[in-house]
Amino acid sequence: MRRLLVLGLLVLTAGDAFAQSKTGTTVGTFLRIEPDARIAAMGNAGVSQANGIASYYFNPASVALLEKKELAFSHSAWIADISFDHIAAAFPLGKKGTAAVNVTSLRSGDIDVRTVDQPLGTGERYHVSDFAAGLGWARPITDRFSIGVQAQYLQETIWNNSLRSVVFGLGTLYTSSPKGLVMGASISNLGTGGAFSGRDLGVTFDQDPNSNGDNPTIPAEILTEEFGVPTLLRFGLAKPFEINSANKLRFELDALHASDNSESLNLGGEYSYRERFAVRAGWRELFAEDAEGGLTLGAGWTGEMNNSLGFDFAYAYADQGRLGSVHRLTVGVDF
Repeated sequence: MRRLLVLGLLVLTAGDAFAQSKTGTTVGTFLRIEPDARIAAMGNAGVSQANGIASYYFNPASVALLEKKELAFSHSAWIADISFDHIAAAFPLGKKGTAAVNVTSLRSGDIDVRTVDQPLGTGERYHVSDFAAGLGWARPITDRFSIGVQAQYLQETIWNNSLRSVVFGLGTLYTSSPKGLVMGASISNLGTGGAFSGRDLGVTFDQDPNSNGDNPTIPAEILTEEFGVPTLLRFGLAKPFEINSANKLRFELDALHASDNSESLNLGGEYSYRERFAVRAGWRELFAEDAEGGLTLGAGWTGEMNNSLGFDFAYAYADQGRLGSVHRLTVGVDF
């Protein structure tokens, strides 16, 4: 418990360093897209959900107590016809803890190049794509307290220009009792950011346009400004309730501090019947400035194909305000 409180103090202290950051000032913001449909349906409140690979994105410590291998694939029909895919897997290593891997991809598809002189298009097309791949490890320190760490390589590409960086994450989970309050804290996307480079930034330069006889086409390159990454601090509380052996409830509240936005809250709840069928609802980005988040809804079904292979299907709907809505689907297996 003391360790968790110490981490919480460090998180709050570190938050002051980001007080001057504003929305739209970071790169790699695709890392802020929550992949798992189950937790997305619960308002993205997931830092205290010890649900294995489903909550690994929110807290790398969530896979510490796994006894079986888990694999999950998520697809999102993101805004503006953007495609978002995420795959993650966790592998228990016995007393050495649990290893995890994840890959994230976001693709815009082809977009027409338009200019002031040719607003209907030049005939050229470009694309935007984002990619991230990560490795993680988690381990229980006691039967109630677990830790997890993660490292991710990310790349953003805009036509022929790209930016690369490495970010890190850290998380903890504390369970007061098997059916009691769960507390979680994590810091995600901690890194230095970077700058774009590529052939589209190449230009020709005339050092002295008023001089005759000099070289007016000196090869040069436009240097872009360096941008930070969207560091995010989470602290959350979760509480399960057992109505009877067949009917159960779970509620979670997460507090968020982002380097590129104001503080906000995510809250959600889940009702499950015989741990097979579940319905979920939540609200995301409560109190955030200029937020387009809102109501989230979803459902899921969990089952077994045999004694060793389990499966899980989850769907989530999220209201994105003026941007429309987003639909997510996650398929997971454990073996």
